[in-house]
Amino acid sequence: MRCPRCDSKQIQRDYDDARALVSLVGLRKLLCNTCGNVFHGFDPLGKLERTPAKSDESFPYRRQFRRYRTHLPTAISLIYVNPSETKAKYSDPSKGHCDAISKAGMGLSLIGSRFAEAELSRVGRLLLVRIDLPAARIEAVVSIKNYHRIGESKKWMLGVKIEQMAEDDKANLVAYLEERANERPIVVTD
Repeated sequence: MRCPRCDSKQIQRDYDDARALVSLVGLRKLLCNTCGNVFHGFDPLGKLERTPAKSDESFPYRRQFRRYRTHLPTAISLIYVNPSETKAKYSDPSKGHCDAISKAGMGLSLIGSRFAEAELSRVGRLLLVRIDLPAARIEAVVSIKNYHRIGESKKWMLGVKIEQMAEDDKANLVAYLEERANERPIVVTD
């Protein structure tokens, strides 16, 4: 049995019992441990318990690489791909910041007044990102994986996955991440 919202196998019986007549038929209220979705499912033998489901090692949302908090200046451009042309076109860049970075992706924040809301709210949308690291500037083609807006402001928070990056830029990124991994935390003593 899987969750209809996130397709997770981590399901348990909900804490709120279904009506007695419905449960006699085998229909139960179920709870997804991954996304918290409550839904009805058919469990005539009562195999699902109320205890949390076992940890699934193939859990799809587990991070593969360590993430580092940053505050790096970033230029973000939309990529327009026309199938009939061999070259992609880029929009004028919008200034933003890279708030988190790893080998596989980034967390970006920007004031998206330059871009239409429909462009930034489309999962899978390709962007060209230029990040100014302390020692070098890197460029990457990324795709939007998640997004949200903060309050009534025009500020966007984008979770992106790195799709394509030049070898030199990969080397610069790995060097920066290794430097961050070896940093000692600042300890304040009186």
